[in-house]
Amino acid sequence: MAGTSSPEAVKKLLENMQGDLRALSMECRKKFPPVKEAAESGIIKVKTIAARNTEILAALKENSSEVVQPFLMGCGTKEPKITQLCLAAIQRLMSHEVVSEVAAGNIINMLWQLMENNLEELKLLQTVLVLLTTNTVVHDEALSKAIVLCFRLHFTKDNITNNTAAATVRQVVTVVFERVVAEDEHYKDVIEQPIGIQGNSNRRSVSTLKPCAKDAYMLFQDLCQLVNADAPYWLVGMTEMTRTFGLELLESVLNDFPQVFLQHQEFSFLLKERVCPLVIKLFSPNIKFRQGSSTSSSPAPVEKPYFPICMRLLRVVSVLIKQFYSLLVTECEIFLSLLVKFLDADKPQWLRAVAVESIHRLCVQPQLLRSFCQSYDMKQHSTKVFRDIVNALGSFIQSLFLVPNTGNASTTVNQTGGSVPGGTASAQTNPGMLGMGGGVTVLPAFEYRGTWIPILSISAQGSAKATYLEMLDKVEPPTIPEGYAMSVAFHCLLDLVRGITNMIEEELGQVEMDSEIATPDAQSSPTQSSELQDLHSASDQTDKETVSRAVWEEMVNACWCGLLAALSLLLDASTDEAATENILKAELTMAALCGKLGLVTSRDAFITAICKGSLPPHYALTVLNTTTAALSSKSYSIQGQNVQMISPSSESHQQVVAVGQPLALQPQGTVMLTSKNIQCMRTLLSLAHCHGAVLGTSWQLVLATLQHLVWILGLKPGVGGALKPGRAVEGPSTVLTTAVMTDLPVISNILSRLFESSQYLDDVSLHHLINALCSLSLEAMDMAYGNNKEPSLFAVAKLLETGLVNMHRIEILWRPLTGHLLEVCQHPNARMREWGAEALTSLIKAGLSFNHDPPLSQNQRLQLLLLNPLKELSNINHPDIRLKQLECVLQILQSQGDSLGPGWPLVLGVMGAIRNDQGESLIRTAFQCLQLVVTDFLPTMPCTCLQIVVEVAGSFGLHNQELNISLTSIGLLWNISDYFFQRGEIIEKELNKEEAVLQKQAEEKGVALNRPFHPAPPFDCLWLCLYAKLGELCVDPRPAVRKSAGQTLFSTVGAHGTLLQHSTWHTVIWKVLFHLLDRVRESSTTADKEKIESGGGNILIHHSRDTAEKQWAETWVLTLAGVARIFNTRRYLLQSLGDFCQAWDVLLDHIQSAALSKNNEVSLAALKSFQEILQIVSPVRETEKPDTPPAINVPVPVLIGAMTATGLGRSFMRTDSIGERIGRYNATEPPVVTDEIEDLNLWWAAWNTWFRIGSESTKPPVSCDKMTFIPSQPFLTALIQIFPALYQHIKTGFSMDDLQKLGVILHGAVSVPISSDASPFILPSYTEAILTSLQEAVLTALDVLQKAICVGSESMQIMYPAIFDQLLAFVEFSCKPPQYGQLETKHIANAKYNQAEWVALNYVPFAERSLEVVVDLYQKTACHKAVVNERVLQNIIKTLRMPLSLKYACPSESTWKLAVSSLLKVLSIGLPVARQHASSGKFDSMWPELASTFENFLFTKSSPPDNLSIQEFQRNESIDVEVVQLISTEILPYANFIPKEFVGQIMTMLNKGSIHSQSSSFTEAEIDIRMREEFSKMCFETLLQFSFSNKVTTPQEGYISRMALSVLLKRSQDVLYRYIEDERLSGKCPLPRQQVTEIIFVLKAVSTLIDSLKKTQPENVDANTWAQVIALYPTLVECITCSSSEVCSALKEALVPFKDFMHPPASKVQNGES
Repeated sequence: MAGTSSPEAVKKLLENMQGDLRALSMECRKKFPPVKEAAESGIIKVKTIAARNTEILAALKENSSEVVQPFLMGCGTKEPKITQLCLAAIQRLMSHEVVSEVAAGNIINMLWQLMENNLEELKLLQTVLVLLTTNTVVHDEALSKAIVLCFRLHFTKDNITNNTAAATVRQVVTVVFERVVAEDEHYKDVIEQPIGIQGNSNRRSVSTLKPCAKDAYMLFQDLCQLVNADAPYWLVGMTEMTRTFGLELLESVLNDFPQVFLQHQEFSFLLKERVCPLVIKLFSPNIKFRQGSSTSSSPAPVEKPYFPICMRLLRVVSVLIKQFYSLLVTECEIFLSLLVKFLDADKPQWLRAVAVESIHRLCVQPQLLRSFCQSYDMKQHSTKVFRDIVNALGSFIQSLFLVPNTGNASTTVNQTGGSVPGGTASAQTNPGMLGMGGGVTVLPAFEYRGTWIPILSISAQGSAKATYLEMLDKVEPPTIPEGYAMSVAFHCLLDLVRGITNMIEEELGQVEMDSEIATPDAQSSPTQSSELQDLHSASDQTDKETVSRAVWEEMVNACWCGLLAALSLLLDASTDEAATENILKAELTMAALCGKLGLVTSRDAFITAICKGSLPPHYALTVLNTTTAALSSKSYSIQGQNVQMISPSSESHQQVVAVGQPLALQPQGTVMLTSKNIQCMRTLLSLAHCHGAVLGTSWQLVLATLQHLVWILGLKPGVGGALKPGRAVEGPSTVLTTAVMTDLPVISNILSRLFESSQYLDDVSLHHLINALCSLSLEAMDMAYGNNKEPSLFAVAKLLETGLVNMHRIEILWRPLTGHLLEVCQHPNARMREWGAEALTSLIKAGLSFNHDPPLSQNQRLQLLLLNPLKELSNINHPDIRLKQLECVLQILQSQGDSLGPGWPLVLGVMGAIRNDQGESLIRTAFQCLQLVVTDFLPTMPCTCLQIVVEVAGSFGLHNQELNISLTSIGLLWNISDYFFQRGEIIEKELNKEEAVLQKQAEEKGVALNRPFHPAPPFDCLWLCLYAKLGELCVDPRPAVRKSAGQTLFSTVGAHGTLLQHSTWHTVIWKVLFHLLDRVRESSTTADKEKIESGGGNILIHHSRDTAEKQWAETWVLTLAGVARIFNTRRYLLQSLGDFCQAWDVLLDHIQSAALSKNNEVSLAALKSFQEILQIVSPVRETEKPDTPPAINVPVPVLIGAMTATGLGRSFMRTDSIGERIGRYNATEPPVVTDEIEDLNLWWAAWNTWFRIGSESTKPPVSCDKMTFIPSQPFLTALIQIFPALYQHIKTGFSMDDLQKLGVILHGAVSVPISSDASPFILPSYTEAILTSLQEAVLTALDVLQKAICVGSESMQIMYPAIFDQLLAFVEFSCKPPQYGQLETKHIANAKYNQAEWVALNYVPFAERSLEVVVDLYQKTACHKAVVNERVLQNIIKTLRMPLSLKYACPSESTWKLAVSSLLKVLSIGLPVARQHASSGKFDSMWPELASTFENFLFTKSSPPDNLSIQEFQRNESIDVEVVQLISTEILPYANFIPKEFVGQIMTMLNKGSIHSQSSSFTEAEIDIRMREEFSKMCFETLLQFSFSNKVTTPQEGYISRMALSVLLKRSQDVLYRYIEDERLSGKCPLPRQQVTEIIFVLKAVSTLIDSLKKTQPENVDANTWAQVIALYPTLVECITCSSSEVCSALKEALVPFKDFMHPPASKVQNGES
């Protein structure tokens, strides 16, 4: 104890001791002087010890009796306070282990005195405990005295003391025995001298024991004495003792320290001689007691069993059996027999319950049970204890179900249920009823003949946790809840079965492993001696095994009858799924165990029990009909309940989950399966699956039961023989609840796995299985004769499954298997034979595809054996069987086609033989065979067959019976072509070889070689055959076939054409492609326009395909696109053919006729093809709107869908890049570089075609009626988009003439209106300013032109004005939209969607964009000769004059604003140019145009809209101001270079702007104009600036400005006068608003004028002007009287500047002439 011996601890101890002693002397100072003295001398003593010794603790221990003395004296005072102080001090000494033996003895004596005086009981107990636990100085008498003291305190009046004392006693007893264990541990290495043990009868024979063991021995012996109510030997001074407490102490010692009893003979002797007789004696009242017998006959009332004692005795017995069985074999036999007796029905219920709990404790220890069996059951004259235990449990369970009819109701076993009113009683009638409420859960329970016993959850499996054996605090027997005993007994059975089987199977496994290890050693051992040795060990092994096996068999034989009886009863009675599961698991493990041990009778008994449980009650199944009368009567009662409880909410386990028909010859009523039956079935499956090898003859039992169950549940066989839930043919005879529906897939899965596991059976077991199945099948066939009822296919399906999993050893079962199945195939019942055929064909296919060893290719005999039954099927005439046979052939092709070898002719023969009248299914199957041949087996057949394959595939395409087959056959032709392509070289070689042979033969016969397309080489002929077949299909009457064939034809030519010889291409182009185009064009133009209502059956047809004409249009589109693509991709190849130019012209002709066809789809597609052959590629811009057609690059992909106008929004893939093409040709032949001129001819041919298409399609119609065909926007857009790229190739020869042609087409295209139903897709909403793609394309075309001109030669640049003219024509559209012939168009807002009306486009955005282009272009080209000569600037101004003069009357406000800004931009560039060329007179006519444009814009006739806001007005005014600024900066400063009239007009205009109205009456419009203050001010300032700023002015200019000023001032004077006059006349009435406005304006003008005059150079101002200004002053002063505040504030502003004229009188000098 390092903690108490450290220096600090010692120091603290000394301090505490001295403190305790001081406290003691203080307390005793008055009353107890002797104690005080002792205490003080104690202090001195302690100090002395501390001073003299180094080992202070040891010294203290030596002198401890003296040190303790004062405290003992203190206790003697019996004063509570002092006593407590002393006890605490003593405890402290003890805990530091400084108390010697003598001192300890003194302390115990002192404690005894205190105990006798009833003082400080709890402190005493604490002190004793500390004393005994901290050290071992107390022995012998002192120890016994201490123990007695604790016992005495246990029996005081005070409850707390009693309990504390009891705990202390338990701890002390434990301490005493722990000391023994420690002592043994200490001496274990010392070898003891054996001492002759005398007859152990004398109780004092303990001299041999060591001190601690001796104490323990004495203590245990006295405990036995006390329990037996005898006087103790060693615990002297005991006054009373209870038996229960004694038994508890005995049990705890036996349980906690078994090794003490097993190692020391003295203790073992005590067990045998004392404990066992004592237990047996104490048991006697329980044995003699009979419940229900009259009390007079019992010897004395005391002898009634007493629960606390009995229960503790059973606990002791449990410990004895568990720990000391080997010592007490005989005694245990007695105990076990007693336990069995306690289960009797006439014992009290609590006794039976605790007895069952005790038995449960044994049942979870299989090794112990095994010992019982060996020690008792296997001995000759011994009790069969093990069997008795099992049987007792069984009869105990039975007795709980049979309610005895004795009079004494309160003591019967199960009356508790009956005597409780309400709940339980109703539950007895029908536990399922509890579930009716929907929410109530049903208790798990057993129910049998009206007795209802709930199952309580006891403990986890394999652990026996008792309830009543643990009730140590109860004195009265507790009431046992109903069902408790049953539940424990049930768990006993389960744990027993689990334990035994696990133990035996483990040992069996061990034995098998040992034998495996032992035997090979014996063989391989080299030396003689070791071999002998091994044989010896092996024989030992077998002996050991024989012994073990005897024990196992004895254990099983002893228990199986009892177990089976009990489990069967419980299975019948169980209503709980989990309980049922456990019972079945127990039966299954027992059956398997019996099977493994070869105990046939017991195996079959358990299996029969499970089979019966699976089937409905009293089910007529011969194999199982060994039912006793008792069983059947029981079944009736259970079935009655089933019917009651068919409620979905009921969770009672007897719920019916399936109603089906029994499998019998005569139709009978239905039978019901409960979920318990299903559970049993699953157990049965599990048994067969896991333990099939040990079933042997029981297979017959198991399979018969399964067949009947499968039939009742309505499981039908599926692929491979697996059973799947199905419906019976006769109608809904099978009713399944959802509960079982979820189970069925699981069940069928297990069923399949069961037969899968047959592959692991040995040959003998497998034959057992096959024989059982064949005999079942024969029964089923007999039952199915003569009626068309649904037969039972269980056996057939399972024969198939078994065959399939045993392929590796198929020879041993093939003949019996297939022989039986061939019989089944001839059965008149269709379902039966169908399954026979299914099974047979499945087995054949599986056999052929199985990976045999050696493989089939080397084992011809086996292959024949497997194929033989397929041949024999031909002898059967049922058509369904023949179809199966055909299908089987197909599947064999699929899996084994490669290895068919020379069987090909036959296969192709089968396919060729199929005629149109042979029923769709057979045609279909044959076609599948063809598909398979094409997809997989072309390489394995001779190349000469390939042409036949093409013919056959083509003929299937022309079959008109089934559209899908036709379409698929076209797919096959594509696959064939692909195959030709991939294996071209090989095929070519073979065909050439063959050709040579045929050629030779033909020459010998002297006839010409006859084959189609003859001069071409044979491989090319193969291709041409294929193309010709596809060409035929391209004009098939069915649109789907045409479409598919067309796509395929072009894809094959496109993808594989490179393989053809160069010369063959001529044939392809003229004989195949153009021939096809002609036929299609002809059919399209003559096609019927009648509407087709539906596409056969109830397929709806899209409106874009609802006439034959539209369908042919699709074909035309596809064909044209295909040919164009071939021309495009194969250009290098074709150009080297001699007649490419003719071909090109023919193609352009086709494109033109398609583009001008009156069908939007065809015409648009024609343009796509046109784009494609011109190889125009433009990147698709990100911003491309989905509703605009894609940009120009449209190689139509190989399989594009219906190419309608709406379908064009897809992005198209380029089929192959030019680089790839060039690369491909480089590989075969050098590309032919064609002559440039020839190339140019091709392009000009294209331009002419384009021009013809354009002019035809954009020409306005002559007459206008409903049917007028107007080209669509996507068409026009595509048309215009072609031009830029085309232009790149012809620009060198592109003349003004061509430009004129182009202009006509562009103008026409833009003018075309849109049909109202397309408008939502093409037009943006009217408010958005967006160009349509067509308009964009037009501008792009012009842009391309002008860029080309820009970099082009001088001769090209004369085209500029023409481009300006074209653009300016477009600009005019903003105010005057174009007309399209006589066609009446409506504004989009008025168009009704879905009616055949035409909507004019919103041309404003287009016109505005054109204007922007004009400005940009003019900025680039203003100085250009042609531009100057052709008066472009004048034209621009003339065009702009229209929107500018309309101003507010324009359709869109943005137009005039853009026009102004454009005008300003153009003038800023154009005016300098005009000034430059002033002398040439080229701009003379421009000036008047410009003047009137300014005039019309600044003083417009149109009034602004009413809703124009002030801000808007000001913004518009600022635009006017900008115009004036332009005049002041760009025109007036250069007056010398500008015609005089023009300047005069400008001045007049400015004057007008600054003066406004001359009339006295003025209109609303003028008021608005007069509101333009800023504008007027600007005009003013300009006037003034040009009046005064120039020193070098022409007299004319000065005259203009002077005139302007005087007019202005005169006007102001007039207005002021009139205003003053009117004001005076009007009196109180306010003047009209207009007049007030006018006067304010005049006043502002005056102030502005004065400001301007001051800013001007003084010498520039005329004297008269000043005079006129000053003359205004008096008039202004007169206005002061006016009432309007606005006028006043304006007046103030006008008067203020006059201060500058206030000069003091000066010498007379004329202003400006000094």
